[in-house]
Amino acid sequence: MLGGVAVIDITPPAGLLMSGFAARSRGAVAAHDRLSVRAIVLDDTALLVCDVIGLHEDMSARIRKRACLPEDNIVITALHTHGAPASMKGRLGEPCDHTFLETLEQACVDAIQLALDNARSCTLVSGSGLPPGIARNRRDPDGEVDDQLPTLQLLDLQGMPFAMLVSYACHPVVLGADNLHYTADYPHYVRQHIEELLPGCTAVFALGAAGDINSGHSAQSSISLTAQADRTFEEAERIGVHIAKCALRADLQDAGGGAHMINGATALDFVRRETMSNAQLIRLWQDKLRNADPARANLLHHWIQWAEQDPSAPLTPWPARTSLVYWGRISLIALPGEQFATVAIQLRKLLQELTGRSEVSFVLPYAEGNPGYICPDDAFDQGGYEPDEAHRYYGQPASFAPGSVDRLLNTVRLLLKSYPSLQQP
Repeated sequence: MLGGVAVIDITPPAGLLMSGFAARSRGAVAAHDRLSVRAIVLDDTALLVCDVIGLHEDMSARIRKRACLPEDNIVITALHTHGAPASMKGRLGEPCDHTFLETLEQACVDAIQLALDNARSCTLVSGSGLPPGIARNRRDPDGEVDDQLPTLQLLDLQGMPFAMLVSYACHPVVLGADNLHYTADYPHYVRQHIEELLPGCTAVFALGAAGDINSGHSAQSSISLTAQADRTFEEAERIGVHIAKCALRADLQDAGGGAHMINGATALDFVRRETMSNAQLIRLWQDKLRNADPARANLLHHWIQWAEQDPSAPLTPWPARTSLVYWGRISLIALPGEQFATVAIQLRKLLQELTGRSEVSFVLPYAEGNPGYICPDDAFDQGGYEPDEAHRYYGQPASFAPGSVDRLLNTVRLLLKSYPSLQQP
């Protein structure tokens, strides 16, 4: 098979507002590390990872249509760093810079072409790295985490790796809202360390199902502009280097050959969780503004802006694109939005149940659009930021309804069943 890899820089000039922390209102002062789009191409399929918080599904669709490969053979996902400029129109509060959006879109198109131009004969090897033990469930100290560390390497004819894909499920928010430097957060150090130890190899890091997972702080702690001792570049480096070392200790095995991709569509419903009218909410939040600190005030302003939308507008279902990719015997499942760790755990069980195989698998959310948190049903009973509040910052009319995760899982099940050749042990 033929494989190629490419990296294209998308770092903008200082000054743009970064997306992901509602508390932050100042533009970036400089770049700590370079932001990029990274692409891996195998035969006529491609995976892109962009150093932004998310891509709007409309941009993803345009990229796929403009690319040099069949549009149904491309997965585009985001690193979900909170240290990059706003990248989704109408979402996460911050206005987008038109020039940056154009740069991002063109870089994705170009990265696929460049990876294809660089393609060479290759073999695939894969394995699971040592569990890093970094991930923490931010909603429940006893909640599930996905500590798996799937890895995949592309080897040239001399057996040397020229590309390595690593995935881990931990929110890239070691840096907090006080950070004003463009950065890929801890994944920057994962990639950097791998590339230092494997000369000539390009590292691609893809985020796993980290919707409720970070390195140990609460979601509410990010609504603060105060510097925190455990949220520094030094800590990001410690975590990133540790994950890289764990990945490089994987017991690599031949992964076979061939590249296949199929896609499915799922309509996801919304449900309104607020019990007060928008007018009542606006009055409530305006009253709270009087005594709010600057960070909380920024959040309240976003919520008020959300409540000023037309409350009578219909809750039109959102079209979710799901992709099932097989690179050799390695499976990659790409899902939209912010997914909880339990989703990855369920998907791996489903894969083993339906295929009879237990090879390495990648679960890649933040793909084909990032419309917000798509929560498992039990999250609605617990409540909290993800099911009750995040949709306001994401600019969505309401939360995704209970049952949405089950619909996505059922789509994956149907994709597996529709591709019988992939079900052979």
